[in-house]
Amino acid sequence: MLRPSFTLALAVATATMITACGSNNSPVVGRGHVGYGDPKAVEVVTINFGSTDLQMISEKMVSSLLTSGIMHDRPTITVSTLRNKTSEYIDMGSIMNSIQAQLIQSGQVRFVRSTQEMQAAVDELTRQNESGYYDPNKSAPIGRMIGARYMLEGELTSINKVDRGRGWFERDIEDVYYKFTLKLIDTELGTIEWMDEQEIRKTSSR
Repeated sequence: MLRPSFTLALAVATATMITACGSNNSPVVGRGHVGYGDPKAVEVVTINFGSTDLQMISEKMVSSLLTSGIMHDRPTITVSTLRNKTSEYIDMGSIMNSIQAQLIQSGQVRFVRSTQEMQAAVDELTRQNESGYYDPNKSAPIGRMIGARYMLEGELTSINKVDRGRGWFERDIEDVYYKFTLKLIDTELGTIEWMDEQEIRKTSSR
């Protein structure tokens, strides 16, 4: 049988734990040493392309494009190709999504579906208008899509160099240079109406 003093101490400890857990709006699961960090903090874990590089590129391109004077009449833009010419696997779609999101949030541009995304839109229109399951008066009509005035295309290239140390007292030095290029092309005239580049150099020694 538990002594009264021990029972009281156990009750106090349990109440304290419940209060502490209830003070957070969301429960915490797990016992690992994992914590949240600032997504905008400079990321230098490796020399490879990382989150800071993506943010630098998207912010530079968006700022340059919005101050170019082309966006004065809220034009429609589509994404053409974004090529990865580096030796790394880099999600180019993530770069373009970041650029698109910031441009759309500016309220100065409208994006229409890219060629790769268009099939999903065509399938949905076909389903609404030809399946017989939808009220024709409440379906999205075919032939109302807006064409893109401009087209974005770009590429990411890199140059990697390694200087091997010549003795135990010299470290290996690795240097990687990235260059991201983005163009805005007039779909009617085929002219390049805007173009900019972002250069990034990263060096490590070991």
